[in-house]
Amino acid sequence: MKGNTGFQVSLAKIAKELQMEIIYTPSDANSIYIKSPNVIRPGIELTGFLEFYTPERLILLGNTEYAYLKRFGSEQRAYVLNNILQRKPPAVIVSRNLEILDELMKVAKVCEVSILRSDESTCDIMASLITFLNTELAPRITRHGVLVEVYGEGILLTGDSGVGKSETAIELMKRGHRLIADDAVEIRRVSSKTLIGSSPENIRHFVELRGIGIINARRIFGMGSVKVSEKIDMVITLENWDKAKVYDRMGIDNEYTEILDVEVPCLTIPVKPGRNLSIIIEVAAMNNRQKKMGYNAAQELLANLGMDIGIEDNKRTLDW
Repeated sequence: MKGNTGFQVSLAKIAKELQMEIIYTPSDANSIYIKSPNVIRPGIELTGFLEFYTPERLILLGNTEYAYLKRFGSEQRAYVLNNILQRKPPAVIVSRNLEILDELMKVAKVCEVSILRSDESTCDIMASLITFLNTELAPRITRHGVLVEVYGEGILLTGDSGVGKSETAIELMKRGHRLIADDAVEIRRVSSKTLIGSSPENIRHFVELRGIGIINARRIFGMGSVKVSEKIDMVITLENWDKAKVYDRMGIDNEYTEILDVEVPCLTIPVKPGRNLSIIIEVAAMNNRQKKMGYNAAQELLANLGMDIGIEDNKRTLDW
């Protein structure tokens, strides 16, 4: 992802989550917001070339940047730092618990730019920052459904209200799997190929069961039955059995649905009395993992029967 995503995260939250020390802020860190998921280690910018410099990015200084700055006298060092900080980056982060340069502190106060410090290495803090910002600032949507983790696969259950999504999630929890979200699933695109699902914080781990009411899944089934977030590996739509509809019985075609421009494998499972949905979903999760590893049971069966399976790329994308 590149550029401003339209979302923001406070500097205070970044400092808390990544355990960074706040050295200086011109105002309350809760009111200072980061809007870009990108982080910059200034190199050529320290020489004065700022034609492509974007001030929305966090600035990260480590041993290399410090070594370069210390080549100058105090006055020239302050000039180099002022040349960058006067463009109002949201914050400067100093890694490896390095001592804050006097010139950096003075210029930061004049330009009203926050300074934070971490005891992690420059590479480690940059990786942590990028991962955290990509998640917090990711494009997102909220969809009606249930998200569960089954054998390590994130399964998003969708379908009309009353079809049995929550009841299936409860049965899966009793079988040792984990609930991420019920009713409302917040989906974030954290990379061009990855979707992460979670629950809105105010309804996290609560489940609605018709006839019983609201339950707290974490308190009833224990901490091991819930999870805060999970990658979405498959979408399964539950629908009432329609006798007139022809359902896929072979699984040769790979169907996909698009969510936030990311293609996700999908299935439609018909629901009727006597079908054990939790076991079906367990098998679907394991089968999806096999397909990702390059094995398709239907294709092997047809090959064993000597039939032309035409499997160049049996793929269909559905609207969701």
